[in-house]
Formats: sequence, structure tokens, C-alpha cells
Amino acid sequence: MKSTPFDPEKDFAPIPLDKNMRQLAQELKSHGLVWQPQVGSFVWDPENTIPVPSPFPDRIYFVLNLNHFLKILGSIERMQEKLVWLPSWQQARQICLTLDIPHSQIQEKLRDNSIWSAQQETRVLYELILEKLKAVRV
Repeated sequence: MKSTPFDPEKDFAPIPLDKNMRQLAQELKSHGLVWQPQVGSFVWDPENTIPVPSPFPDRIYFVLNLNHFLKILGSIERMQEKLVWLPSWQQARQICLTLDIPHSQIQEKLRDNSIWSAQQETRVLYELILEKLKAVRV
């Protein structure tokens, strides 16, 4: 069975995949966001480490079979080193809870953004997580 690649012109993205979101995710990683590779995660391969083409644009992968990624990258640690986790909206909300980011702060930041979309809300969550990570590291 031949795989059909994601077509951003006609397919609905499962999570926001634009450049800004990838850059924010890279910042989350560089500021200490801990990611435990697991099935159900979206990841970005910015260094082109994975030799297999991605079904999504811009080298985004979905971890459906963790063993497949381990065969390619060798270990969980190497996955954590080479890949950038792209938390879904649900995962970002869970991270906010874990980091004790108040719901009221999330609501306030969402109100401040005049254009609403699922992508914008996820971006706001990433930004709040990044602010918290930066504050904790100071």
C-alpha cells in the first residue's frame, strides 16, 4: 500500500505545523522542556536525521511506532537530542497544568489575541510555557 503524503492545500493539519510553531517548539526544547519520546507525539526533524521521507511537510513526523524511530536513531536519548517535540494542544494544556500556569493567565492571553484559531491558541500555550520555562531558569 502506497503512502499518500500530506497535502497542506487540501488536507486538514492534525496540529499547527508552520515555521513559527516549529521555532517556538525549538525554543521550548532549548529552555528545558522535558520530552519523553512516546507513541502519539508529533516531532520535527530539523537536522534531517531521519532518512525516511515524512508524510507531513517540513520534516514533521508522527510517532506511531516508537521502535521504528529507535531503529533509525538508536536510543531514546538520541531521539530527544535530534528531534524537536511539537506538543499538541492537549499536551500543551497538560504542560501548563504541570508548570502551574493559571487558567486565568491562559484566558487573559487568549483574550489579548484578537484573531482566534486552534493554531493561535496552541501558539499562545507554547508562548506561556516558554515564559514560564525562562522564569524558572533565571
